[in-house]
This record gives sequence, C-alpha cells and structure tokens, in this order.
Amino acid sequence: MVIAIDRNSQAWVLGIDTSAYTTSVAWVSPSGVVREARQLLTVPPGTRGLRPSEALFQHLKVLPGLLAGLMSTKPPGELGGVAVSVAPRPAADSYLPPFLAGELAARSIATINDVPLWTTTHQEGHIRAGMVGAQMPHDIARFLALHISGGTTELLSVAVEGWRFSLHRLGASDDLYAGQFVDRVGVLLGLPFPAGPFLDELAESTDLAHPIPWSRPRWHDGLWWTSFSGPETAARRAVQQGVEAGHVAKGVMEAIARSLAALIAKAAEPQDVLVVGGVAANTHIRRQLRACLEPYGYRLWYADPGWSRDNAIGVAYVGLDAWHAATQGKS
Repeated sequence: MVIAIDRNSQAWVLGIDTSAYTTSVAWVSPSGVVREARQLLTVPPGTRGLRPSEALFQHLKVLPGLLAGLMSTKPPGELGGVAVSVAPRPAADSYLPPFLAGELAARSIATINDVPLWTTTHQEGHIRAGMVGAQMPHDIARFLALHISGGTTELLSVAVEGWRFSLHRLGASDDLYAGQFVDRVGVLLGLPFPAGPFLDELAESTDLAHPIPWSRPRWHDGLWWTSFSGPETAARRAVQQGVEAGHVAKGVMEAIARSLAALIAKAAEPQDVLVVGGVAANTHIRRQLRACLEPYGYRLWYADPGWSRDNAIGVAYVGLDAWHAATQGKS
C-alpha cells in the first residue's frame, strides 16, 4: 500500500517502543516539541528479570493506557505517521517477543488512520534519542556509538544516511552485558530490579571504590571484545566478604568505565562518541569515561539520563526524520 504524504502539512509523529523492561510511547512535532509516557514492567522482588512471554503480556496490559494518556496531549494537526521498534538491533538474527506488542499497536494505529508506518529497532531509537538529547550538531554525520544496557554492550561506527543509520560493529562484550553486571550485583545487594539507578545512588554516596579488576580488550573474529564475568565474580566475592555496599557499587562502576574506555581506545581513533542505553545514565561511568578518553581527543556526548534509559522518544524522531524525507521527496 502506498500512502500519499501531504507535503504542506505540519503533522506530528507517534513512536512506540516495547523493550524487555519498559513500555514507552512518545510523539514529536516538526517543531521539536516532545511528549512521552513510559512504564517499567513489574519484576518480582529478588529475581533478575522476566521471561519474554511475561514481558509481552505486561506490555499488552500497559500499552492501551499509556497511549490513551499520551493522545490526550496530542498537538494540533494530523497524525503524519507511526514509527515502532520491531527488534533489539538491526541484524537478521535480532529478535525478542516483547517488540510484537508495540508492532501490533503501531500497525493497527497506522492502518486505521491511513498513515505511513516506519519500522526501526530499539538500538537505533537509543542512538536517535541520544543525538537529540545530547544536542549533537547536525553536521556530525559519522561518529561512534557506545550502547550499554541490560541487553547490549556494543561499540558501533555510525553513519547517518538520510533518515536511516548504517551501523558497523567494532566491539562488544563476549559474556555479560554491562547492565547484567550492574543488575546481578544490585540484586545481590538487595536492590530492586532493574538495579541501575539504585546502584548509581549507592556509588555516589561514597568517595571510596572497592578495587574490582577491569577487563583488557581482546581481538578475536574481527572485533575487539571486553568481558564482565571476571569483574562480576570479584564484586560478588566482595559482597560475600562484607565490603560496604557503597564501596562495592562504586567499584563496579569504575570497572565498567575503565573496561569500556579501554575498548573504545583500542577499537577506534579519537572522534565523537555518543554514549546511549540505560547504563549510560550512570553518573560515575559518565564522569570516568570523560576522564579516561577526552584528554586523548575523544569528544563524548551524553543525553539527559531520562533519555538514555529505554524510551520511545528516539523511535518517534526516527519517524519524524522519515516524515521529513517523504515531504521533501527523498527516500
């Protein structure tokens, strides 16, 4: 089906993202006004996550209410299109059932309103939200993106091509993701899941970091790899030995930051680096990455912590980029 675009309209775009642990919706207008609503999924205390079927069920329960609330704030004008994340990453083998909830809602809304549907991925949404939230200049068309979350730890070379991204993976973790490391230690300390914000608060409560070994990058199969299983074992041992929780938390953040800084330094020459994903909201990691990398010529970009965590803002902006391309007659 081909849907005509009104090139004179100032339509707004709806974005939907249903990730592993957050239901999120947002709209953005051509003038850049943004409204969003999100809700963390409920994880039973003491556990380290949800099964995909459980996450999907919760999205289906939460999504109608979030959409109803967001639509009550919609701007003047017509809905120009709907954007939705349909997979974790732009790779053929990237799949996660919770994204089906968002795709179902997005396709239904687009069909009923006879507007375009643009599909993207959770990772690309993070990158686009980071670009806007960090106020990256529009003329930066190539940069590095460090995506660190509970489901991904990847260093990417990014090229902006119209309203799409061309992503090339330079490095990654080969065991635990950075967010998994944070969550495992957080749950061990009795913190709620996801533990990132709570562990961050603990880390910022002290100036002392328990020494936890950090990972030196290794070259294998064409990529630079880092590892968090060893640091996680050391952190677990520290908790079992009764080390103060704040000192363990700061040590965890220090180990993550140093591991990631070493990965970036090995994988790429100094350039712009956009840091996105839930772990990118951590105060100490932001501070330490700057301290490790900026003296050598890297320029780091961070969005507001609220835009770093899972959200549909970037997905909506991807849709707005597609809408602009369509109204200007570009592909």
